[in-house]
Order: sequence, then C-alpha cells, then structure tokens
Amino acid sequence: MQHLSKLLEIDNSNLAWVLRLNLYGLRTQLQEALKTATTDPGNSACQELLRELDILLKSASQETLSGETVLSSEENSSWEDVLEPVTNEKNELKLRQIGEALLSDRELSNYIGHYQFLSTNDGDLWNEIQRLLLRVPEKIADAWREQILTEASQIGAMEDKHVAHDECIYPGLTGKVKATGLCLSNQFEFDPRLMVETRNEELDLLAGVVSTCLKFIELDSSLHHALKSVDRFGVRSLNDEREKSKYVTALIDRFRRAQTTTDNVDPVVALRARLDLDEAIHSLVYLPCADRYSWWGKLQQEARRTLDPVVEKARHTGYHVQIRPLWGTYADVFNWSKDDLQLDVGGVRGEVSACLRVYAKIQDEVLPGRVLFRSS
Repeated sequence: MQHLSKLLEIDNSNLAWVLRLNLYGLRTQLQEALKTATTDPGNSACQELLRELDILLKSASQETLSGETVLSSEENSSWEDVLEPVTNEKNELKLRQIGEALLSDRELSNYIGHYQFLSTNDGDLWNEIQRLLLRVPEKIADAWREQILTEASQIGAMEDKHVAHDECIYPGLTGKVKATGLCLSNQFEFDPRLMVETRNEELDLLAGVVSTCLKFIELDSSLHHALKSVDRFGVRSLNDEREKSKYVTALIDRFRRAQTTTDNVDPVVALRARLDLDEAIHSLVYLPCADRYSWWGKLQQEARRTLDPVVEKARHTGYHVQIRPLWGTYADVFNWSKDDLQLDVGGVRGEVSACLRVYAKIQDEVLPGRVLFRSS
C-alpha cells in the first residue's frame, strides 16, 4: 500500500488520477459482489480490503475526481462511462445525517466507541445503524429508534409494518428508502452446522442463541471474541479469517458437546459441558462491550439462565455446586477469576465490562471465572 499512497498524493498527476479512478471502480465492484457473497470464505478479508481502500481514497477530493486534472477532449470522452458512477456516495445517502447524529451523541460513545459507518447505500446504512443500537441499553435504543423513524419520515421513508414476524428486533423501511429489518420467527431454522435433528425443549433456546450468534458473525464486522481456548491473551477481531474459523468451530463443538451430554447419567458431566458452552457464547463480544441491558446483553443473559436447572439437577443428586456470575467492581471479584483481560474502552473504570465465564465450585474443585474489565 505504500507506493499506492505515494502516487495518490501527487498533485496534478494524470497517473494518480487514473489510479484513483480504478480504485473507486474496484471498491464499487467489491461492494456489489459482497451483497451476494455472504457465505464466501473471502468475505471478511474483502471487507478489510474495502476499509483499506476507503483510507487510501479518503484524501481524494470530489473536485479531483470530477476532472480537475486537465485532459484533452478526446481523453475525456473515452473515460466518460467510467467516470459517471464515481461520485461521493456518502454525500448522496438519504440517511447520512441520521447516522452522523447518532455518532455525535456523547451518551452513545461509551457503548459504541469511535465508530465509522462503512455502508455506501441507504439499505445497508439502515441496518448498520440498527445493529449499533442493539449494543446500547434498550431504553436508550428505543428512544433513538423512535427519533430515527420520525426523521426518516421527513425524507419519505416509513417503517415497514407489512412483514410477518413473531419478534421484530428492528423494523425495515419502505417508501423512498427501502431497507430490510431483522426479525425472529417461531419457524426459525437452527444453523445446520449444529446438527439439531430433533427438538429438545432444554436445548432449543441455546440452539437458537448459538444460531443467532453464528448469523451475526456473518452480518456484523464489528464482532470480536475472547474465548480462552482459542486465544487466552487478547480480544480478537473476527474479521481475521483464522480467528473467525477457530472461534466458530469452538462454539459449534461446545454446543454439540452440551447436546450429547444432556442425558448423561452423571449430571456433573452435563454441567461442565454447559459451563463451557456458556463461556463460548459470552466470549462473543463487541469493543466497547455491549451493555448488560442492551438487546445483545439480554440475549446472552437469557442463555446464561439455562444453567440454573442444570445446577439444580446436580444438587438433587447430591453434588455441592456453587455458581457465581462475576459483575461489579473488579477489585471485589478478581479472587474468583483467572486470566482476565483489561480493556481501555467503554464501561465504567475499575468495573467488569463482561463476564465471559462464571465462577463455579463443584464439590471441592474450583473452576475460576473470567472477565473483561475496564482499567482504573
């Protein structure tokens, strides 16, 4: 990228103009290809490449793109068809001002950090905005959604209320802006990689949560993982294909192990498998971490509550079991945890930002918890 940047920065260069033009064309082609290549193994790498292209092209002014470099009339006409789509797409987005208002809200910055939108069309931008709101406390998210729909109506876009669903996570748009929403259905099919052949009431909720996690990994490039068995030393972006593959494999394996041990004669075997699965689910994180009372936080808490009946089953058969989720001031919980990771974004200084694994004690065996905490 060094030589690309060097050439692009040269003023009044026809060669720089040609390179810039071709980079914009490449970016547009890749963006269109991504829309239909959601399961392509190169999806995440392509998104990273698009980010690099955006950085390279950021310094290119609209005046330069429209022909500030002087060419002969013959040269201009030969490039006419190529130049036509090369515009500052973000300035044409109808939802651009709504997105900018969201990012300028200081109250939200603690939940979403210094975020930059990547979308180049309104449909994608709508979904990107809504996915951000899934990380913030639901009361704040609901207020913002109401405000966003009001502002969208002023540009001729309306909430799409004609989609049949059982639970609407966020609505789509119709009118002058067409955008899909995100809904869950009772007919929702579990991810085929989970190999759920028969319905099991005890595991249905977990199968749904894991399927949702796997879907979001493909939808949202902001997700990270902090699963100790994959990498104990940091929080890793799932845009890295190797990290993504290793985390997804571990998540699926842990679900299937929980599935196969559900009816084990020894309830502690089932409990250990469920503790491992719970850790894998809670190790799928954002940076900054999603708020505990956001949609995302509540989804993970709902999965964690399924530990309770498994613990009770072990107790009924004579085992002494203790379970403790680790929240609050880090100084109060670090004695119950191990291999914790320190963050410098989001959350409250000195407090736990995410409980990746609960503390557990089975008989005399201690299984330490693990947390992400904000530095003091």
